[in-house]
Amino acid sequence: MNTEQTDKIKISDKLQTQNFLKSRDDDINKQLNATSSIDLTAVYEFLGMRTSQAWISAATNNLPLIIQDHANCEKKAAGTAMNLIFRYEFAYDLQCKLAQLIREEMLHYEQVLNIMKERGQDWMHLGAGRYAKGMLTHKRTFEPAAMIDVLIIGAFIEARSCERFAALSEVIDDPRLAKYYRYLLKSESRHFEDYLALAQSLSDECIDERVAFFKVVESDLISTPDKELRFHSGIPI
Repeated sequence: MNTEQTDKIKISDKLQTQNFLKSRDDDINKQLNATSSIDLTAVYEFLGMRTSQAWISAATNNLPLIIQDHANCEKKAAGTAMNLIFRYEFAYDLQCKLAQLIREEMLHYEQVLNIMKERGQDWMHLGAGRYAKGMLTHKRTFEPAAMIDVLIIGAFIEARSCERFAALSEVIDDPRLAKYYRYLLKSESRHFEDYLALAQSLSDECIDERVAFFKVVESDLISTPDKELRFHSGIPI
């Protein structure tokens, strides 16, 4: 490949990136204009407590790490939903909702990757924190209880993501990133309700008691000392 061909490829890549960023910004602006004020009352009431100022301060001082872990979370969310689709093929409503969720999570993953590229941030390996594993240790082992628990846990993960996007969007110095976090609020606030509705649809009994149980578990995980800073971690040590 000669120098002229190499230069053409570089120019093409640059134009593709610029076009993607413009398309992304147009989409975000449309979403923000359509939902200028999103009521997160249901999210706050669902969660046991709000994120600590200590976590917010640590996150704003370590944005590259938070952005990287956010990308990991979007990818894991899509992967979890895909696994559920293959495992529980008999549930039609579950299949439809999870298919939609996978599309949205992968779109968000792509968007975060491009934010990293725009910021000149290289991909790095980042191990998982204790948050999701800490809740999954309480998952029941028999069906359909196991699936119901996974969906309830998913609801808490989505709700906490939404709550933290809102908190970060108010304090970070990066206007583009803050706008993107506000853009995510609509989908994230809907995802937690979708997960709860699916969990209830698969249970012959009211799931409120199980939701209350995981509410305590989740609150403990985000309100106790945590040696690793992650998007869903607890109080930074």
